Amino acid sequence: MSDAETLVSVDNLAKYFVDGDGLLDRVLGNEADEVKAVDDISFDIRQGETLGLVGESGCGKSTTAETLLGVYEPTDGQVRFDGQDVHDMDKAERKAFTRRAQIVFQDPASSLDPRMSVGESIREPLDAHGAMTEAERNERVEELLERVGLSAEQFDRYPHEFSGGQQQRVGIARALALDPEFVVLDEPTSALDVSVQAQILNLLSDVQEEFGLTYLFISHDLSVVRHLCDRIAVMYLGEIVELGPTRTIFDEPAHPYTRALLSSVPRVTVEEADREVEILETDVPSPRNPPSGCRFHTRCQSVIPPEELGIETGVYRSVLDFKLAVDDGELEGEPLEELLATQGIEPDDHDAVASLLRELYDVPETLGDSVAEDALRNALRFVAEGEPDRARNVLEVEFTSVCEHEVPKTVSTGEDHRAACLRLGETPLRLDAEPGAETEATGD
Repeated sequence: MSDAETLVSVDNLAKYFVDGDGLLDRVLGNEADEVKAVDDISFDIRQGETLGLVGESGCGKSTTAETLLGVYEPTDGQVRFDGQDVHDMDKAERKAFTRRAQIVFQDPASSLDPRMSVGESIREPLDAHGAMTEAERNERVEELLERVGLSAEQFDRYPHEFSGGQQQRVGIARALALDPEFVVLDEPTSALDVSVQAQILNLLSDVQEEFGLTYLFISHDLSVVRHLCDRIAVMYLGEIVELGPTRTIFDEPAHPYTRALLSSVPRVTVEEADREVEILETDVPSPRNPPSGCRFHTRCQSVIPPEELGIETGVYRSVLDFKLAVDDGELEGEPLEELLATQGIEPDDHDAVASLLRELYDVPETLGDSVAEDALRNALRFVAEGEPDRARNVLEVEFTSVCEHEVPKTVSTGEDHRAACLRLGETPLRLDAEPGAETEATGD
């Protein structure tokens, strides 16, 4: 597949939205927020392949697809389809592009007009492009209904008369109406029952082979992606942190975020009954104010401790969680008072407050490094005494990770495989490695 011709090329694409920039906001003097939905991403989609775009909700997957299809103008960067800039097309070129590129939406019910029969919905793109005679268009619709597992006799039925799986079959038929080359599949099975998902995935595979389609498959379900995709791009907070062949991503994930996503995929084999699962316990940060440095450092179980401190990665993760809470103002004023009240601790009992915070952030009784331990105790005492700024200063000096201020570069971690993590070089992380451990890549 690596020798296949590139159909879609995305270069340094960025899409920012400005929130709070309306007339009323300007009159009231409200400051606008810039939401970095997609931030400097690059990838190619090869002719005839399926590229999976995965990540948690809100990471920018759908915005990427909509910008790629020309729904949004990019803030920066370029999208080329078959060598032509998607956002620099004239009217005729744009109309031709919409014939060649289509989309299947996540929710089949909301993507179909309830006032139109399914036949009319499928025929609508043909009508808009003036393709064929009316009789030929109707015949084409009937053929498509049969091809996706429905019946030509269902032409005049309405969406509410179909099940969710049948509605999605209608959506697929509609996307195929203009005989496209490229189809975006935006979580096409997430709204369906598990029993129906496999049928739709098999249908998508069949029509891809039959019509020679190229897919961008968007999903948060890695087990589904594994079934359908040739390659996978892993997205986090608007950035692509890893991209490679599906087998490599599953067998040799190079980025800690990919490892965490894969770790959460249910397994049914006896051999993996006792496997350790990396849980992403905190929420995805807001794209309005993404973390500095590596954006994943606020949740990463492999975050790099300061070189001068002799503490283990897991221990440092706990200390960093405490540091981030202090930085965000979560342990001062009213929030701290409410926390102490729920635990029945008096605010002036500073030792008890410090012990509670240590327990709350799962920090061990000793860090195993005298310098680090003394600094942590001082920071805990400052928080307990109501001096968060002094605590911030101590934590900033002694416990700042390179991950907090250095943006990781994307590096090659094997054949057709790349990732962006400060731990990476010649020895990318492996799924079976302990957090923070490094093992040699096979380059498979």
